[in-house]
Amino acid sequence: MLGQRVLSAAILIPLAALFAYLGGWPFFAAIAAIILMATYEFYQLTIVGGYRPAVPLGILLAMGLLLSARFPQLQVAEPLLTAVLVISLIWHLVAYEKRLADRPAGDWALTVAGGLYLGWMGHLFLRLRDMPNGLGWILLACVPIWVGDTGAYLVGIKWGQHKCCPRLSPKKSWEGTIAGWLTGLLSTVVIWQFFGLPLAQGLVLGALLSVITPLGDLAESMFKRQVGAKDSGHLIPGHGGALDRVDSLLFSVPIVFYYVSYLTR
Repeated sequence: MLGQRVLSAAILIPLAALFAYLGGWPFFAAIAAIILMATYEFYQLTIVGGYRPAVPLGILLAMGLLLSARFPQLQVAEPLLTAVLVISLIWHLVAYEKRLADRPAGDWALTVAGGLYLGWMGHLFLRLRDMPNGLGWILLACVPIWVGDTGAYLVGIKWGQHKCCPRLSPKKSWEGTIAGWLTGLLSTVVIWQFFGLPLAQGLVLGALLSVITPLGDLAESMFKRQVGAKDSGHLIPGHGGALDRVDSLLFSVPIVFYYVSYLTR
């Protein structure tokens, strides 16, 4: 398992760095592919759990939110969200009337939630890259998460004794979690120095990223535990699916985006 994880990371990290460096359409294409795969995996998890979301509408919402970041002048996010809210309600009331579904309210909520959750976070990912110094901010949103995950994994495997969240993630330990916090904080501060900004601001951001972003992984674990799934998919050997790979980034990118937006306004 560890060998697969290392090999996959050795391939994926340089690819991710290349697309981040290129920006523009290549970066959009990469983010769109990952987010749409993650959205599809999210809906497959809900289907395993017995729900019947309107998958095409959810994917349309996610794609529309991504496009709204690429073409902000079109201002499509509001009308698209409104349309999906209404059309998906009609979709599910018809499905219930035709006896094609038994839990239409839950199906409708998941249709909207899946597309909005993943599409909006992907939207912020694209906007972060388009900011001044966008490449640096993307690195700041990603590298500390990867470093923290690695630190938590290695320390947890070696010294983990005390369970952190036994119901959500039985293998997570407090020893690994604290190691993840510390390595994530340290890597954030190191990268922050390259922006020439006050150290105190880097420490605050590092604390936010280190403590909050692991909850993104636990949020996905909550979905998987409810339906009895180990991974969201099998796209990446040793790493699971696309959703498994971006779950923490879905929390880190908004933190960096709004933190930087506040500091630079």
